[in-house]
Amino acid sequence: MILDSEIAEEFSHHKSGIARINNGSFGSCPLSILAIQQQWQLKFLSQPDNFYFNHLKQGIFESRKLIKESVNADHVEEISIVDNATTAVAIVLRQICWAFNEGKFQKGDAVVMLHYAYGAVKKSIHAYVETAGGYVIEAMLPFPVKSNDEIVSEFRKALKIAKCDGRQIRLAVIDHITSMPSVVIPIKELVKICREENVEQIFVDGAHAIGCVDVDMKEIGADFYTSNLHKWLFCPPSVAFLYCRKGSRAELHHPVVSSEYGNGLAIESGWIGNRDYSSQLVVPSVLEFVNRFEGGIEGIKKRNHDAVVEMGRMLAKAWGTHLGSPPDMCSSMAMVGLPASLGIWNEDDALKLRTHLRERFHVEVPIHCEEVKQGEIGNQNQDGSLVTGYARISHQVYNNVDDYEKFRDAIIQLVRDGFTCNMLYPG
Repeated sequence: MILDSEIAEEFSHHKSGIARINNGSFGSCPLSILAIQQQWQLKFLSQPDNFYFNHLKQGIFESRKLIKESVNADHVEEISIVDNATTAVAIVLRQICWAFNEGKFQKGDAVVMLHYAYGAVKKSIHAYVETAGGYVIEAMLPFPVKSNDEIVSEFRKALKIAKCDGRQIRLAVIDHITSMPSVVIPIKELVKICREENVEQIFVDGAHAIGCVDVDMKEIGADFYTSNLHKWLFCPPSVAFLYCRKGSRAELHHPVVSSEYGNGLAIESGWIGNRDYSSQLVVPSVLEFVNRFEGGIEGIKKRNHDAVVEMGRMLAKAWGTHLGSPPDMCSSMAMVGLPASLGIWNEDDALKLRTHLRERFHVEVPIHCEEVKQGEIGNQNQDGSLVTGYARISHQVYNNVDDYEKFRDAIIQLVRDGFTCNMLYPG
């Protein structure tokens, strides 16, 4: 079992004095894994031809096999390794785009996504689907949210709208964990609803999922699933997997066409030209690293979840606010309401406050602005004021209570000083 002192050493390359409570954005890679990555890089650079012909394909195949076992897929052929979840989205949406352009789908057929889908994913859906003639419907999810039933209800409404005028729903894109605001989505139930409503294909964007919540391909039942390994599974950037259920991948291709084109998505993804593949090759070492922790990755997930809920409640109590969702809808991230007096009225305010916290208080945490209307009780603070800003806090194994107390005290000081986000604008 790894010791606390060893955990501190593994992440000693993190800049000191920073309350880094934003693992969700870029993840974190331990020093021992970075050292192994460098060994792979040197192995390539010392004799590239030998590495390419005798080591690269086998190394990536070994990583794919371990990912297949970790996510309970049926076949290793269902697992491709790509740079990130955004690349996986492009692979799936290109197929949808071609189906519209080639007349397999009718103009006006629908694609459904969540309103809180990741920004790059939303833009990809509009870029690939709308330009090809598809009709995009967003399921307007509530936030703050009290239960899974609210999400299910809104998703059903979106499907009903999408099927109006005889449209067919060709694809549903469902987040496993929304990025901002961060909420765990009941994907198993939404996938089941999609099957009942004859949605043709289902793509789950689990960018934050592996290493953070349970990921089981057989239980989820989607056609496509992607997750980054560099966010919560300690891999270096950039490595993700794309699962394509057997029978759903025949027409999928990597957007970078290489000499491997036509040999299947997994092989195409394994060689997209001369680049650094070392982050894809360290997966076996990463899984050995997580198994040094009590309970392995399952133990890490539970401890991170319990800790982030505890820290979120501590912050909410100190600021007189609330969590953005019940604990069972939090992952290793939680949304915590910020005092209304800070005056967070739009995303520019949120970004400027985030920068201010980084530069003045050495706290790194994303800030979310949620538009609210009078009478929305779920957004009310203890004093009756409306919450418009939320902080998305993360917890990973390197975090400690001091990180969150530093953030708590920074917000308390801003409130005492009469600070508002308007002060961050020139003039």
